Amino acid sequence: MFKKIILLTLILLMMNEANAQQQKTEKATFGMGCFWCTEAIFQRLEGVISVKSGYEGGDVENPSYEEICTGTTNHAEVIQLTYNPLKITYSQLLEIFWENHDPTTLNRQGADVGTQYRSVVFYHNASQKDLAEKYKMELNKNKVFDKPVVTQIAAASTFYLAENYHQNYFNQNKEQAYCRLVIMPKIQKLEKIFKSKLKR
Repeated sequence: MFKKIILLTLILLMMNEANAQQQKTEKATFGMGCFWCTEAIFQRLEGVISVKSGYEGGDVENPSYEEICTGTTNHAEVIQLTYNPLKITYSQLLEIFWENHDPTTLNRQGADVGTQYRSVVFYHNASQKDLAEKYKMELNKNKVFDKPVVTQIAAASTFYLAENYHQNYFNQNKEQAYCRLVIMPKIQKLEKIFKSKLKR
């Protein structure tokens, strides 16, 4: 009887540890142009728990979208996501980040022009910084793009949540012209290249 109790206790401890590992989450923050596009891409990935659109890297507290659009606050449009590293790694997130925008243009993505649309990785710890810097270096070393990658890699600062109407934008506005003409092709590219990483 005593042995059975010990065995059951060990099994319960192992199950609790496994559950704790499954519940472990981390944050990642990326800017790659309009955050409507970025949000729509990362929402579809297995292991990504939540995606929030917002502003980061600027000089003004609690900036509004109107202020951001002037390009004078130095904020970038970004998404901050929470993910399960046991289901998707930071390296895989970086791969998707660099594959789904043009990291060789300093402050521009397509028709969206300004410092708020810059390519940027805001790292949350030393490991993320190291991975992002090495990845960028390898991209340039191997000339993966026709021009050098100019993605900014900076320490995460204060993340300001964007206005409610920016959240979950594509899913709520699929018929709008910008969503059909700009965001949809990006999602189709994601589905083609990263099919195995998408939520079922």
